[in-house]
Amino acid sequence: MRSNEAQRDERAQMLLATGMVLLLSLMSMAIFSIKVAGMSMPHEPASDGALVTTAQVTDALPALVHARAEVWMDEGGLSAEDAVVLALDSVTRDLLHHGEVRGVEAKLMNAVVTVDDDASNVVHVEASLGVSDTDVRIEVPVAFDVTFA
Repeated sequence: MRSNEAQRDERAQMLLATGMVLLLSLMSMAIFSIKVAGMSMPHEPASDGALVTTAQVTDALPALVHARAEVWMDEGGLSAEDAVVLALDSVTRDLLHHGEVRGVEAKLMNAVVTVDDDASNVVHVEASLGVSDTDVRIEVPVAFDVTFA
């Protein structure tokens, strides 16, 4: 009779072990499924990447366009208007490449460049700045003057 009781104990332990393995594998699959669905990363309402990028770009844009336009005028002998157009194009390309690295896309759209009628050394720029990340998309109007000496 003793051997029969030992055999029942072994069967019960094997059944328990099989149940534990099954439970762990089901839990593992559930965790994997949640990660695949993207639910492992909670929504971050305090994420301010797009807002910070918008502020940084709008602050730096006039000085950056002015500096690049001066280089184009000095090196290429271009007019102020043409130099500002080329400067805006290069800034737009740099913003796109920089955004790929940071994960926040920034793009200048619908840029209009006009020379002031009263002063030919003042170029007026109007554009839309679009900034987006995984959570938000912002479009801000940008306008500034580039004045050459």
